Parts: sequence; structure tokens; C-alpha cells
Amino acid sequence: MKNYYVDLHIHIGRTEGGRAVKITGSKDLTLKNILKTASSQKGLDMIGIIDCHSPEVIKEMEEMMNDGRMEPLPEGGLRFEKTTLIPGSEIEIYDEHCKGPIHVLAFFPTLEWMKEFSGWMRMFVKNIHLSSQRIYCSGRELQGKVKEMGGLFIPAHVFTPFKSLYGKGVEKSLTEVFDPEKIDAVELGLSSDTYMVQGISELEKYTFVTNSDAHSLGKLAREYQKVQMVKPNFQELVLALKEKGERKIVANYGLNPLLGKYYSTACQECGERVEEGESCPKCGSHHFVKGVSVRIRELTDLERPTRQRPPYIHQVPLDFIPGVGKRTIQRLIDAFGTEMAILHEVSLEELGQVVPGKIAKMIDLARKGELNIERGGGGVYGKVVE
Repeated sequence: MKNYYVDLHIHIGRTEGGRAVKITGSKDLTLKNILKTASSQKGLDMIGIIDCHSPEVIKEMEEMMNDGRMEPLPEGGLRFEKTTLIPGSEIEIYDEHCKGPIHVLAFFPTLEWMKEFSGWMRMFVKNIHLSSQRIYCSGRELQGKVKEMGGLFIPAHVFTPFKSLYGKGVEKSLTEVFDPEKIDAVELGLSSDTYMVQGISELEKYTFVTNSDAHSLGKLAREYQKVQMVKPNFQELVLALKEKGERKIVANYGLNPLLGKYYSTACQECGERVEEGESCPKCGSHHFVKGVSVRIRELTDLERPTRQRPPYIHQVPLDFIPGVGKRTIQRLIDAFGTEMAILHEVSLEELGQVVPGKIAKMIDLARKGELNIERGGGGVYGKVVE
């Protein structure tokens, strides 16, 4: 068994031909750039790209396989240099059973299954070329199709106020929308962590995953997990999510939830952080965006969780740290190889040989989760304060 770094929620902004896939994604967030960045800069062993249903993306993947730059693995997944790609899709559900919209992730072992799923999905969406499209079928019907094709089904960023299972889709229980037996894991999202949500009884049976939801190359691996597997492939990932045969998630790494855009309740008009139920002290408005921390408290029904979970390690990404810009990050990568090496292997003394001592200390505090943080809310990230 070995440990592998895994980020399963990465968007494609544009195809090589310039066609938009994730409209809010960066223009340089292409398939090739993601793979190169994940492998040579971030040091990720496995990634999930969740816009692989787009026909032009499928075509690019086929071209890379035909010319030998990427190869299919017998156990599922596609190998590019040091990184395994798991093809996936993010889909938006809004059916008669939920208030919606709800975002979910589906992953498949091969490009052939991804193509077949894309063909099926084309009958239920308005624009198959775009990311996160609304699908005009029920959540249970979608689950059934994903499982029929040997795929993984994971509700995405489940507590955020918009486009998520608990933030928008259901009042009390996921059973209002989904078959609980056809969920393979639950993605927490940037404004929550394991310790906040482990008191929700209906989630105890599921493995928690933490992913970047990257809309730009720099945001890859802002959240990820360390997964214990024999090799980084689809079959091993399935076993790890089920915790079979010593495969498992060893640790989740992510932002301190205070940094998340929706941690606190905030005024919808001016963005002021407010307490639930009162008027905004700044503008007087009564229209709030409910914070993830508040929503989780509403759903918590256990005094003590019964499932022992891996540690959730608060870790501030390099580009969140004051004084650490692109040039500094590149200097560190030139010295130490990848961001995973910088975050997990390099000593404070070694950092100090490459960057000024103050910045080295800030990086060390960031990877230990010990920086001072001003909480986020209402769609605005929290920030590190010196």
C-alpha cells in the first residue's frame, strides 16, 4: 500500500479550440494544462476532471490517447505522466422532489463509458458542451444510470447555500432526492470540515471527500485527500471510498472553513457578516445568505458520532498567504519540485534557504493551520490577517 494525493473536482474552462466549457473558468484551464499542472507542479497522483462529458473534451482525450501522451489503465483511469485522470461530470439536478438546484459528481472507469454517458445525458440537457448543466430527469434516475455504467456518484459541496444538497435541495434528508444506497461518498465543500459535520446521523455511512472545485490552474489542490491504495486507478479508488482491504482515505486536507465563501451568514445586500434573525447593522436589510455553519447546526442530531474518521487537516493554500505570489511559488517549485513536496516534506529551514524568513514562517504556519483568519460569508472568501 502507498499513499496518493487526490483531487477529484477540477473544471475545464476552455477547449484547445477556445470553446467555453465552464464559462466562469479560466481560459487557460484546458485539459492539457490541467494535466501538466497536476503532474509537474502540484504533485497530484490522481485527479478527477468533471467536464469530460463535453464532446470536444472527449475528442481531445482521444487524441492524447492516440498519440501516446495518455494511456488507459486496465483497472480504470487514464495515465498522464505521473498522474491518473478519472473522467467525470458535474451535473445539476432540479426535479419535482427537490427545491434545487443540486450539483452532483459522476465518475467513470473508462473513456468509453464516459462517451456513452455523454450520449445518454445529451437527451436530457440543453447544451452538452457546457459544464454543470441542468439535467431534466430525477435524481434517482440519474443515480441509476451512473451505477448501471459502473460509475461513482457523489453529491458535490453539499452544504453551500446555492446548488447543493443541504444548502438548497432538501429540508431535512437526502432521501427526499436520492437513493441513499447509491451514493459512494459525500463532498464537503470549502466552508465545512469533518469536525463540523460529523454530528449529522444520515452522513455517518459515507466517506467524506475534500476537493478543490478548481476554476483556475492555481486553485488545483486547494483541497484534496491522501488516499491509501495499491495503485492510483479507478478500481482502487472505489475500494478506498468503501474502505475495503486496507484501502482508505488517510487524511483530508482543506481550507479552514473560516476561509470559505459561505461559512458565516451575511447580508445579501451589502455583504456584512450578521447573526441569524437580526437586521443588518450596516444597511438595515433583512435579506441574508445563510452561512454553512448555521445550516450544519440545523442538521446536527448526534451528540457523539459513532464513526471514527480520518483527520481533517486545515491547510492554507500558498496563494492565500500574504506576500506569496506567483513568482515566489515558482521559485519554491523550482527548488523543491511540487507543491505537495512544499506542503508535506520540506522543512522550515529548507524553506528559509529559498524565500525570506518571514515568508518561510508564514508558509509553515499555513501548512499547520495556525494563521489568523478573518471569516468569510455571503460569497466572499475569508482572508489571512497578519
